[in-house]
Amino acid sequence: MKKQIFAVATAAALTVSAHASRSVNLQIDGTTQPYQGTLTDGVTYYPMEPLLCALGDWTVTWDAPTATAMATDGTNALIANPTANTITYNQQTYPATVYIQDGTTYIPVRLVLNLQGGSAQWDGYYGGVAITSPTASYNAMDYYWLSRVISAESQGEQYDGQIAVGQVVVNRVLSDTFPHSIADVIFDTNYGTQFEPTANATIYLDPTASAQAAAHEVLTSGGSVLGDDVQYFYAPTLSQGTWIRANRVYYTSIGCHDFYL
Repeated sequence: MKKQIFAVATAAALTVSAHASRSVNLQIDGTTQPYQGTLTDGVTYYPMEPLLCALGDWTVTWDAPTATAMATDGTNALIANPTANTITYNQQTYPATVYIQDGTTYIPVRLVLNLQGGSAQWDGYYGGVAITSPTASYNAMDYYWLSRVISAESQGEQYDGQIAVGQVVVNRVLSDTFPHSIADVIFDTNYGTQFEPTANATIYLDPTASAQAAAHEVLTSGGSVLGDDVQYFYAPTLSQGTWIRANRVYYTSIGCHDFYL
């Protein structure tokens, strides 16, 4: 159970500098976080306590004598110093902007994740930062969008059908014909809208539990429903699939979808 002990500082002078800033979303391993981060001069900052507690069993406290925010998970230790603008991780100190706003300590997301062995990347489709935690078995941005397109395209379908939809997306990423990331494949419009959920906005709905499981399976084991060359599908009850039927080779049908090479 995560401990959430956090005493706020009262030093009024420790506030964020007046640079151009805006609020941004943040998700960890595919789960949107309850607070927004702040993007300032190309760096995303997030409240220290909820960020660390979302990543593991961290205890965060404010140390008044040193005017620093201190955190430990029993093995690792992190100290955020807003006066010196440093982050110290396991006794190694790094220059980094740290600030206090409304009694909350904000720390740079990418640096803190990199120090722990995780990663943070900007996701323009999401409008925020995708964080892959140090223990995750998949990339957070990939999982976020793959689970959502599976859910939107095949919600209510048998599990094999959901796996198959995910495999089509990954097969496209690995081909030379389509973009080379899951998000770019899903939002690709080079030859018109490729996935209807991006047009009707159902891509932004929370995914079902089965879609999340299917996305996880496809990302970690590749799935085993379709061949590697299957890159197209459509639902005959909803679309005539004229171009696909005329130009691609039929492979199989699963549930309401027909799949093509």
